Amino acid sequence: MNKKFKKIFKATSYKDILEQIAAFPHVEKETVPLENCLDRVLAEDIESDIDLPDFKRSTVDGYAVQSNSTLDASRSVPACLNVVGTVAMSMPPDISVTPGNAARIPTGGMLPDGCDSVVMTEHTQLLDQATIEVLKSCIPLQNVTEIGEDVGKGRQVLTKGKRIKPPEMGLFAALGISMVPVFKQPVVAVISSGDEIVPVNTEPHLAQLRDVNGYLLMGMVRKAGGIPLYMGIVRDDFEEIFQRCRKALLQAEVVVLSGGCSIGTGDFSLEVIKAFPHSQLFAYGVSINPGKPTILGKIGTKAFWGLPGRTAAAMLTFFVMVRPLIEKMSGLSLEYRDTLHRLPAILCQNIGSARGRIDFICVKITHDSDQTYAHPILGKSKSIHTMVETDGIIKVDIDSEGLDSGTEVEVIML
Repeated sequence: MNKKFKKIFKATSYKDILEQIAAFPHVEKETVPLENCLDRVLAEDIESDIDLPDFKRSTVDGYAVQSNSTLDASRSVPACLNVVGTVAMSMPPDISVTPGNAARIPTGGMLPDGCDSVVMTEHTQLLDQATIEVLKSCIPLQNVTEIGEDVGKGRQVLTKGKRIKPPEMGLFAALGISMVPVFKQPVVAVISSGDEIVPVNTEPHLAQLRDVNGYLLMGMVRKAGGIPLYMGIVRDDFEEIFQRCRKALLQAEVVVLSGGCSIGTGDFSLEVIKAFPHSQLFAYGVSINPGKPTILGKIGTKAFWGLPGRTAAAMLTFFVMVRPLIEKMSGLSLEYRDTLHRLPAILCQNIGSARGRIDFICVKITHDSDQTYAHPILGKSKSIHTMVETDGIIKVDIDSEGLDSGTEVEVIML
């Protein structure tokens, strides 16, 4: 192996890895139909070119009035008003309201000329079809939404880099935006390596394993906002790994080689990175557990990850390092990244750690009355059971020697 690459086996800090993510560009923009924009990342600031609403409307069912006509009205001394008409939905009213008069109006109805407030039906009493008593006074603009009160014309309503959720889709609809500018989703090629790995539809012989990691990681890619591209299984052979990675780099922005940092394969991974022009090695080893031998390289503008082959270790490593990269490349702004739900809980077991590394511990959550508990799952990191039972992870900081049972911890929910 090239000495320049071999000497680099010095664990990079987790903090430095996250900073290296900034070296990777975000993907290009595209426009998609409104109905297809959910969970995509907005690629432009959105400014409203209209007022919402663009007319004064009622927020309740009741009667549109001039507020002065209800001055000092009460149940003991009600104000008597003449009903001059009814406001229809979806049409501008063809009536106006003068002092001493009122007009029936539904929720969302447009206020007639002359009105400045709406009396709720509950605060009136019907004397006959043409007369009401108002039992409570109202003030100007009571129960009224003004023009532009929701969104004013020219106002920036959404910022570039925000992930689109259902409320944003509703806002686009209100603004008449049927095609939404978004960042493309980064394509993430997933390759599984190992002489012992076989396809999922193959009956494994002794000492063989089905390709669990390939499908686990594809699911995590999709959940992180990327498009997974399954590139199959490669043997522990430099040429086979190189050719599969070369093919993957033609189609994807990120290549994830599961089992790509194990003894033997890790050396191949380094040589593969080195074999491509315009390549850089950012990390050969990261000061975290599990996942210490993780590899991160840059080939042109694209990312190459070598992850552990053990299933739970691959899952955790992806979650704490590859997921943030996908979010960054997706165009997600820093303020909107790492918005995972965090849950305070009481630790139910002592956890040992070693200074100089960050430990990520899988936990299962239980609830008792009004208290939440985190139960460490301390099985070996190759355990599929560990992966399935995990609700979240807790982080043991780099300067800590562990956590005591009974400590309040923050659980990052998966």
